[in-house]
Amino acid sequence: MVTISDVAAEKTKEILNTEGKAEWGLRFYTAGGGCCGPSFGIDIVEKPVDGDEVIEQGGSKFFIDKEALEKLNGMTIDFVDDGQRQGFIVNDPNPPSSSCGSSCGSSCGT
Repeated sequence: MVTISDVAAEKTKEILNTEGKAEWGLRFYTAGGGCCGPSFGIDIVEKPVDGDEVIEQGGSKFFIDKEALEKLNGMTIDFVDDGQRQGFIVNDPNPPSSSCGSSCGSSCGT
């Protein structure tokens, strides 16, 4: 199961209202990956694609493709705005214990 934070739901509602697409949703999908795991993409879409999981949280709709759903299982989609970074993030309560720094260099944020 994927959890959507209240902050992410509220920011989604704000974004969609600004775009004039209040009834639409955000679609999360797998957009490749590397040694540190998958990368995810986000689109504003009117409706889910066949096979998408639909999650409604705080009046916002989230559509998650099947592959992304498997990779996001147990994680939380959140939104941060801390002055240095702003955007949707995925929080993993149980990150892998191994570091990817040896094979990726600094590309994984190590």
